Amino acid sequence: MSGHSKWHNIQAKKGKTDAARGKIFTKIGREIAIAVREGGANPESNSKLKDIIAKAKANNMPNDNIQRSIKKAAGEGTGATYEEITYEGYAPGGVAIIARCVTDNRNRTSSDVRHIFDKHGGSLGTPGSVSYMFDNKGEIVIEREPGMDEDEMMMTALDAGAEDMKVEEDVFEVYTAPNDFSAVREALEKAGYAFISADKQMIPQNTVAIDDPDTLAKVQKLLDMLDDNDDVTEVYHNAELPEEEEED
Repeated sequence: MSGHSKWHNIQAKKGKTDAARGKIFTKIGREIAIAVREGGANPESNSKLKDIIAKAKANNMPNDNIQRSIKKAAGEGTGATYEEITYEGYAPGGVAIIARCVTDNRNRTSSDVRHIFDKHGGSLGTPGSVSYMFDNKGEIVIEREPGMDEDEMMMTALDAGAEDMKVEEDVFEVYTAPNDFSAVREALEKAGYAFISADKQMIPQNTVAIDDPDTLAKVQKLLDMLDDNDDVTEVYHNAELPEEEEED
């Protein structure tokens, strides 16, 4: 989960098939539904909705799809009722995992997530059992383009309230406190920066190295199965995964 491997994760997501992108759009649509239900359909007065719209755009979700999801969610008594649930547990090798879900059927999702953990040698824990090992941060990833002024960008980010900025070979990573995420994202957006990703993340405080190939394969399969599940919107972990594993 270093900045470099994070970038390769993003590259892999960008290169997914149309079917995989469609699944991502569906998941984001559910997040939009919850945000609209909680705070209304106007992103100017609903910061959660505005943040999810930014996430949708970073994932190349067409504006028509975004607006359709908002209108659908704003319709009285139409569609499913979604709720957010977070599961925590361990994969083989002591790898900590947090899976955030958006579901219209809590029992189905709980059963599916438990099955994925059990099938691949993991174990579900209680709420809080691993989240204390992660920091909740806003994370904005911007591709480094030729001629981009690193100092200027850092000043823009810090002036807007960012906590830190990491410079990687291919990207800039801007980190914020959760409550400052929206303001920093908007400031960078107004300054003309385009985002590869913009979302709140659970950043591991320490990472776990996996030396055994069989254990590594089990961890990777467990993570892939969670990521592929329709109800799982985000998966966070503290495993050190080789780049070639993440680029597949």
